[in-house]
Amino acid sequence: MKKRDLLALEDWSPEEYDRLLSLVARVKRGEIAGGLSGKVLAQVFLQRDPRTQASVDIAMYVHGGHATALDLSSGGAEQVIDLARSLAGWADGVAVRSGPGPGAWRDARSDMLLRNVTAGCEKPVLNLGSARRNPCQALADSLTLQERLGHAEGKRFVLAWSWDPEPLATAVPASAALAAARLGMEIVIARPEGYELDPEDTGLIRKTAQQHGGEFVHISEDLDDALVGADVVYVASWGSVKLYDKPEDEARLRDQQRDWGLTRARHRGTRGGKGVVMHAGPVRRNVAIADQVLDGADSAVLEQSQNLFHAHRALLLELLNPGVDG
Repeated sequence: MKKRDLLALEDWSPEEYDRLLSLVARVKRGEIAGGLSGKVLAQVFLQRDPRTQASVDIAMYVHGGHATALDLSSGGAEQVIDLARSLAGWADGVAVRSGPGPGAWRDARSDMLLRNVTAGCEKPVLNLGSARRNPCQALADSLTLQERLGHAEGKRFVLAWSWDPEPLATAVPASAALAAARLGMEIVIARPEGYELDPEDTGLIRKTAQQHGGEFVHISEDLDDALVGADVVYVASWGSVKLYDKPEDEARLRDQQRDWGLTRARHRGTRGGKGVVMHAGPVRRNVAIADQVLDGADSAVLEQSQNLFHAHRALLLELLNPGVDG
C-alpha cells in the first residue's frame, strides 16, 4: 500500500477531510480502542514544543503504540533528511515539527525541508507544525468550532492578531482560517498594517470559503470594528512576512502594536457579547487575552487543547494503520 503523508489539510480532498473530522469525533467519544499495537512513531523537533510532544506520546500510548522524540532544536537541520531515511527503517512513521525556517520568507514559505523529508522517507510523515501549516491544530479547531456552534456555516469567524514579544509563524493562524473556511464560515482577518498573511494563503482562504458556502468578508486594520458581530474570535500572533528576514525592523514594527489584544470591552462587541474565544495556546494572559475572557464561559481554549490530543490520536491511526476505524 502506498504511504500517505499529511503536511497540510488542503492536500486532502473535502471527502477525506470530513472523514478525518468524523474520526476525531469518534476517537473522542471512545469508540475506537487500540489500533497502534506494535507501532512506533519517531518525532523530530527542530523547534521545541513540549506540549505537542506530550500529546503525541500519550496518543501513541493509549492506542498501544510507542513514540520516541529527537530534539534537534539546538542545531542539526542539515541532518534531518538523512536522519528521516534511517528513522524510516526503525519506525512506522515520522512526525516533524520544523517551525519557521531561516532566510527570507520567499524561501521559508516553501516548507522545503519538510517536503524533502517527506520525499526521502518511505514511511508516512506527519507535519506537527511548519512555517506555513499546522494540520493537527486545524483539525482540532474544526472539531471545536462544530462542538461550540453546531452548524458553523454562515457564522462569522474573526482571526484577530495579537501582540507577542516574538514573531511567531503564520502556520496556526493560516490553518485556523482555512479550517473555518472549510466549514463555510464568513471570514474576517483583523491585523495591523504590515502583518498581512502570505498573499497565496489569503487567496486560498477566500477560495476555500467560497467553495464551501462561506465568504471572505474583509480584512481590517481596526480590531474593535472587526469584532462587531463576531460569532468566533480566534486570537493569534504572527510575524510580518514582509520583514521575515529583518528581525530588528520587525521588532520595531511589532513594538507599536502592544494594544492589539482581546480585552473584556472588546469581547462585549462580539455577537451578543458572547462570541466564542479561541487560541491555540499557550496564551499570554492579559496580553493576548484578558483573564476575564480567557477564564469565562465563552472561552473554548481548554477545549481546543483537549481536542488537539484527539486530533493527534485520529491522525496517527489514519496514517499508521489506515482502515482501523472500520
